[in-house]
Amino acid sequence: MASTLPLRALTLRQLQCFSVLVEEGQFGRAARRLSITQPALSNAIKQMEKLLGAELLTRSTHRLALTPVGTEVLARTDYLVNTFEVALRDIESTVQRGRAFVRIGVIPSASARVAASVAAFVGGDAQHGVEFAWRDAPSNALLAEVRSGQLDLAVAAITEPPGGLVCIDLFRDPLVLVVRRDDPLAAAGGADWEAIGGERLVLFESGSMPALGDPARAQFAQGSEPYRVSYSETLYALVRGGLALGLMPRLYTSSLRDDELVVLPLTRPGIERRIVLVYLPGPMRNVASQALIAHLRQALVASAA
Repeated sequence: MASTLPLRALTLRQLQCFSVLVEEGQFGRAARRLSITQPALSNAIKQMEKLLGAELLTRSTHRLALTPVGTEVLARTDYLVNTFEVALRDIESTVQRGRAFVRIGVIPSASARVAASVAAFVGGDAQHGVEFAWRDAPSNALLAEVRSGQLDLAVAAITEPPGGLVCIDLFRDPLVLVVRRDDPLAAAGGADWEAIGGERLVLFESGSMPALGDPARAQFAQGSEPYRVSYSETLYALVRGGLALGLMPRLYTSSLRDDELVVLPLTRPGIERRIVLVYLPGPMRNVASQALIAHLRQALVASAA
């Protein structure tokens, strides 16, 4: 096995310089952010490349680009830098406020269930004194931030198992149809894909919807290209105006309070996304994170039963 001794000479400051430089994409901005001179930043990167024995960046007049080795090193660098910065905040929180610090990610559609479960967690006598940081974002962003060490855990929606993470199934979230109350489908109490084959749909343009909805649309020869929107308010407005039928995961409809709209089950086939709890394998950063994972695993599965 090759010796890793040269790598042990790498410093946290060099790793921070590399991470910030890639994020800023320019030596001047990165140096200002790091409060050092450009020559000092350039030297830190050169020293890092020398210790690694490989180029991390290709430099041109107008841009920086990661080499293949640089791309691999960056993922691990970001993890180390993020973990260090969060550990410092954790220490500060514990020393100054006597509280553990836990960072939670959640997809917006599951936020009500997760928040209720966390509220029950902190309500127990043994769980007082925990400080939380919340991050709501699409699943792909949450998974990346768990991998990089920016989040301790996340509740996300997936269609494929996420590599490199512990993944615990919590419950399934089926696709449903949102229609006007006067639509014939509302009177039928449900719909299947063939029944809506000739209808214009509106669905979310990002997240799990393209992977879930587009194959079913193709299978049943959906005619018109669907409208694609970013927010549920827009989806509901198009349905309310009679411009489309809404296709969305059922979780999103939990807060829908509109007498003009009806949520219908969509079958043949029934299509579901997996709602999962994810975190990095290995030791957890603190006991509070471990306890919260155990609590969410039990509470969120029970809430879906």
